[in-house]
Amino acid sequence: MYLIVTRSFPPELGGMQSLMWGLTKEMSKNFMIKVFADYQEKHKEFDRKENFSIERVGGIKFLRKIRKAQLVNEFLKENKVQGILADHWKSLELIKTDKKKYCLIHGKEINHPKGSSLNKRVIKVLNNTEVVIANSQYTKDLAVNKGVNKEKIIVINPGVNSVNELNKNSLVKVESLLKVKTPRLITISRFDKRKNHEKVIMALRNLKQQYPDIVYICIGYGDEEHNLKKLVQELDLNSQVMFFKDISNDLKNALLAKSDIFVMPSIIHKTSVEGFGIAYIEAGQYGVPSLGGKDGGASDAIDHDKTGLICDGNNLDDIYSSLNSMIENKKYLELGKNSKEYVSKFEWQKIFEEYKKILN
Repeated sequence: MYLIVTRSFPPELGGMQSLMWGLTKEMSKNFMIKVFADYQEKHKEFDRKENFSIERVGGIKFLRKIRKAQLVNEFLKENKVQGILADHWKSLELIKTDKKKYCLIHGKEINHPKGSSLNKRVIKVLNNTEVVIANSQYTKDLAVNKGVNKEKIIVINPGVNSVNELNKNSLVKVESLLKVKTPRLITISRFDKRKNHEKVIMALRNLKQQYPDIVYICIGYGDEEHNLKKLVQELDLNSQVMFFKDISNDLKNALLAKSDIFVMPSIIHKTSVEGFGIAYIEAGQYGVPSLGGKDGGASDAIDHDKTGLICDGNNLDDIYSSLNSMIENKKYLELGKNSKEYVSKFEWQKIFEEYKKILN
């Protein structure tokens, strides 16, 4: 039996939640699994459908961490467990065991100044694991730079589930929403500084001169939402930018599938960095190429000039010229076709073969 200890798990939505969900499902086909996860609204209906046990832990964040560790420690005393796999170094920090521990690392959660108290805590936990699993080469290099033992780290990119057939009603709704709007750009992510919506919107002002019917679809929520909507008004782009949040998965997938370019030229903001970018892979599954940023692990997810482009997200001219080159002569069609073939290697069934090598 393996324990999965995670702060991020469905029914809550998000990239980390999808990662831990896909990994747990794949592990459950090969091993007995017990999950310790944070409490979520409506989790009972979700948990009931699964073929593995999920124990939910509620309460305020600090106490939740302590309580969850206590439950895991008690479980370890009373049951035969092969190992523990965690989504985050903090999920392992209070677990006391000599069982094999495996920890995923993603980028921003380990990006603390060397020698700081947080950095020392990260190093103490990660250097006491069997294997540290980095989501990209970038994240591995970052971890080594911060003091994690290089010998412990391997790179396994996140996996994705196969896409389901698109909902016909949602496709009809998208076509009625977008009508003649083309080319279609899309970003699906939290609205925060790192994702760089702001510079995409600024580039859009210039692209609008050449492509008057261009549209930029922004799906998500977050701290920057108000600022981004204000910028759209200031630049007179209300007809070019569409905001969506709290929409169904069916509608989200239909909007993605009917778009031409997925745009997320991420930057490093303070300690926040894009370690990989699962969203680029999910776009590629629908034949949509991506524009990613050079800061972070996007180059593990985007094959530059084949499945999309990597640009300097801090440079507005580079974002504009990269988008323009993808739109010109509809180059995005060729890139999108390549992208669909390329991302098949990220399907969970194939990615999990790498996990088997370390878990067995």
